[in-house]
Amino acid sequence: MSTPTFTISELAKEFDLTTRAIRFYEDMGLLTPERAGLQRVYSARDRARLTLTLRAKRLGLSLTEAKDILDMYDSPQDTVPQLQKFLGVLGAHRAQLEAQLAELQANLAEVRAHEKKGRATLAKAKKAAKSPRAS
Repeated sequence: MSTPTFTISELAKEFDLTTRAIRFYEDMGLLTPERAGLQRVYSARDRARLTLTLRAKRLGLSLTEAKDILDMYDSPQDTVPQLQKFLGVLGAHRAQLEAQLAELQANLAEVRAHEKKGRATLAKAKKAAKSPRAS
């Protein structure tokens, strides 16, 4: 029984990517297809790495970080250094997201304060427009 293989077009369609994006991931070293003449032949391993790469992107990791993590699992090294590096990358990314979240929360608080002030000003303006003017 042979292992499944995929063409670049099949992967592009399955993952809703352009073939150019897949070639870029290949250039970054995230995918390593074999060649059958001029055609790229992607293995089940390449497909899994593409899945994990896209998941890492959704988490906000850079392609370099994704590659580092994926490469750790390909290496025959001890799992302790791999897990330490993985946790280090995730910790740094979490800290970055938390900083962005704090900035967004501060911006939201400022927007809410301006909205509240604007509503109060609008209510006063409406009230003044309804009351008879002194001559």
